[in-house]
Amino acid sequence: LRRPPTAGRNTAYHWPTVANAALAAILRHLFPTAPADRRSAVDTLENTFADRYRPILPPGVFGRSVRRGQDVAAAIFDWSTMDGGHEGYLRNFPPYDPPAGPGRWEPTPPALLPALQPHWGTNRCLAIPAGAACPPGDHPPYSEDPGSAFHAEAIEVYEAVNNLTPEQEAIAQFWSDDPGTTSTPPGHSISITTQTLRHEEASLAVAAEAYAKVGIAVCDAFIACWYQKYVYNLLRPVTYIRRHIHPDWAPLLVTPPFPEYTSGHSVQSAAALQVLTNLFGDGHAFVDHTHDDRGLAPRSFGSFLEAADEAAISRLYGGIHFNAAIINGITQGRCIGHHVSALPLRS
Repeated sequence: LRRPPTAGRNTAYHWPTVANAALAAILRHLFPTAPADRRSAVDTLENTFADRYRPILPPGVFGRSVRRGQDVAAAIFDWSTMDGGHEGYLRNFPPYDPPAGPGRWEPTPPALLPALQPHWGTNRCLAIPAGAACPPGDHPPYSEDPGSAFHAEAIEVYEAVNNLTPEQEAIAQFWSDDPGTTSTPPGHSISITTQTLRHEEASLAVAAEAYAKVGIAVCDAFIACWYQKYVYNLLRPVTYIRRHIHPDWAPLLVTPPFPEYTSGHSVQSAAALQVLTNLFGDGHAFVDHTHDDRGLAPRSFGSFLEAADEAAISRLYGGIHFNAAIINGITQGRCIGHHVSALPLRS
C-alpha cells in the first residue's frame, strides 16, 4: 500500500473534514449497489458535517482537507481491489466441490445452500501474515462411537438446545446478528466500538485508531477463520445429530452454509474485543445497546473479553457449533487481536 499523495507543500489540514470526506468516499466505493435511500443518507451526512465546518475554515484548508480525504479513500479502495475478495458479493457461492466422506461438511437444512465463499481464506490479510496464521489447533477426532469425545460434543449441543433456559435463549438471539436483519457480527463489533468511544468521549485520533484496528481485526479474523473452515471441512452439529442421535432434531438458529470449524462468531468477536481490551484496558465494564431498536434488552459485561466469550458460547446455545469450534475459535481470535494491536500505527 503506497502512501496517498499529499496535497502539496502546504500541509495544513482540518482533520474532521478529512475524515468526513474519506468516510463518505469509501462508502460510495464499497457499496455501489446500495439502495437510493442509503446513498442519499451518505450524501446527507457528509453535507451536514461539511456545512458545519466550511464557514469557519479558510477556503484553501477546507478544499485541501476534502481532497485529502478523497485521495485516501481512493488509494485504499484501489488497493482493496487486489486482495482477492473484490466484489465478493457478486459471487458468494462460486463453484466448489466439497470433499466427501465421514465427518465432512455437507449442505444443511432448511435451505441446503452450497458453501459460502469457499476461497475467502486465501485473501490478503492486513495484520497477520496469511490466513494460515494463528492456527487454532485440532478439534476432537471425528468419530461416530458413542463413547468418543466427538460424540460427547454432539450430545452437549443436543442437550443444550433441548434444555435452554430463557437466559441462554436470550444470549443466542442477542448475538445471532443474522444477515439481512442486522448489521451482522462485524457490525456488532463496530457497534460496541462506537458505544465505547462515545462513553469515553474519545478524540478523533483515538476513534480513528480504534475503528482502524477493529476493522483490521474483523477482516483478518474472517480470512483466518475461513481458511481453517475449508481446511478441516468439518460437518455441522445438525448433520451429525440427525444422523446419529435424533433424526428430527433442529437447532434454535438456522445453521449458516459453511463448514463448522472454527466458529466465525468466536474468532471475530475475540479478535475485535481483544483489540478494544488492548486500547481501553482489561476490566473495562460496559453495557451493550446494539439491539435496542430491535426490542432486545441490553446486556452488561465486566470486560470486553467477557462479551467475546458470551458471543462465542451463544453459538452452542443456538445449536450451530460444537464446543471445540467455540473454545479454539476464541484462542484463534485473540491471537489475531494481539497481532493487530502490535501494528505500528503511531509515529
